Amino acid sequence: MIEGAMLRDAIISGSNNIAKYRGQVNDLNIFPVPDGDTGSNMSMTIGAAADELLKLSDTVTAGEVAARAAAAMLRGARGNSGVILSLLFRGISKGLENIEAAGCEDILRALDLGVEAAYKAVTRPTEGTILTVARVAAERGREALTEGAEPVNVWEAVCNGAAEALEETPELLPVLKRAGVVDAGGQGLCLIFEGMLCVFQGGGVISSGQTAEERKLETEEFFRSAAAEFDSEINFTYCTEFVIGRDPEVKKDPMSLRRYLEGIGDCVLVADDEEIIKVHVHTEEPGNALQKGLSFGQLLSVKIDNMREQHRKLGESQTPAEPEPAPALERQEPTEELGFISVAAGEGLKSLFLELGCTVVVSGGQTMNPSTEDILSAVLATPAKKVFVLPNNKNILLAAEQTIPLAEDREVIVLPTKTLPQGLSAMLAFDPDAGAEENRTAMMEAAGKVDTGLVTFAARDSEFGSEAIRKGDILGLKNGKLDYIEKDPVSTCVRVARSLTGKQTSFITLIYGESITEEQAREAKKQLAAKVHSDVEITLVNGGQPVYYFIISVE
Repeated sequence: MIEGAMLRDAIISGSNNIAKYRGQVNDLNIFPVPDGDTGSNMSMTIGAAADELLKLSDTVTAGEVAARAAAAMLRGARGNSGVILSLLFRGISKGLENIEAAGCEDILRALDLGVEAAYKAVTRPTEGTILTVARVAAERGREALTEGAEPVNVWEAVCNGAAEALEETPELLPVLKRAGVVDAGGQGLCLIFEGMLCVFQGGGVISSGQTAEERKLETEEFFRSAAAEFDSEINFTYCTEFVIGRDPEVKKDPMSLRRYLEGIGDCVLVADDEEIIKVHVHTEEPGNALQKGLSFGQLLSVKIDNMREQHRKLGESQTPAEPEPAPALERQEPTEELGFISVAAGEGLKSLFLELGCTVVVSGGQTMNPSTEDILSAVLATPAKKVFVLPNNKNILLAAEQTIPLAEDREVIVLPTKTLPQGLSAMLAFDPDAGAEENRTAMMEAAGKVDTGLVTFAARDSEFGSEAIRKGDILGLKNGKLDYIEKDPVSTCVRVARSLTGKQTSFITLIYGESITEEQAREAKKQLAAKVHSDVEITLVNGGQPVYYFIISVE
């Protein structure tokens, strides 16, 4: 029988085992683009459970251990692999509910429930991934359930089945076979299962090879390098936002307002429908911006902030060498009808989302996936009965969806935005006079009309088709697909943006990152303008984001 203390130690051992080898798991990621590495995400997810389990005494039951581990993993889940891992253990906790010591049948029933929960969470389950490894592991464990079998024998079969399935993943996913690797999530699960087996066999808890302080420092470094916040240069003083109630007698194209605003500022966003025009601009001439807006109708709302003064006050309140950590979010009572939170990295992008109406912008993105608890904290800090969540990254979507049952006093509506341009377009489409369902539809329709281009760098040597990719090469992606391997980010930006442009294109927004100078951004705009139709409006936005030299929005 597996008693509570043994199960506690087994999960801690599994956590330590993947922590020890997470670098090797990260290296199995087949795509050379920097991403939320699988090994790190899975290690941090189960690491949250290990931290909680260390607090439990030896008198704890197996059911209590499983429940505590599942709760901690759900809230600490990062990335799709971390969320799937947390769901696997949530199912296991249901199978061990009220169990003091687990026998063979208890373990197998729990594992079956875990596999079922993991598969249900994925809209289109893909074989050749962590799902396959978990499923085959459970099947092999049940095959080993013979008369007289002990739990350790069953778990040995589980580990053997997982290893067997892992070796087969390249046959199920051609992309793995071409890269000559096995599935990273499946490898991570095998390491966790093997760490647990060590305890069941009497070998004790595997050491992670790190002290608590070293682990803490490494985690902090992960966040610093993945999504450090950068000071964006303030080119214009006034952040100006206003909403115009359209005059039905005025037939002018609202995009002429956009062209005017681009001549007096930057970070221009203009969205319109039959009734209103929403405007955002950074400028030295807020009065002229408002005056121009009045030529289209009445001003319904106006908001103007002095960004230089805000930046000065912020600088006075912080020591430059040691920036103040972000204050903890405080829970707010849901008094308003609708609220919004978004995920983004880079001060420019965060400011844009805040200015467009988000109450909280969660730090995160491609190389740092926020946990379910991070997103839940933002939801609870939003004083609304219905909170829209914009993940803006496909690897954050599952973690966002896990907040839905956790926010008990308010409704969470996850808009499945997969890119930052989709998120920005969705926010611009929000209508304060419409209800939640109407806005959900309109915002996703707006997001669906946006093509996204990305310019980044190769984080490792790799191959793409017949082409070799070297670490440091500049990569151009169109709607998530790698299309260009270049040497210069500016020329790559131009190629990607131009290739996304069609006859219906009206706007191109180039969001440049912290590694791109303003001169480089202007050069990209100049080169692109020479290659597209003169009717296409090109806007520059200083996003200040890490990882991506340019994020390109084409509408």
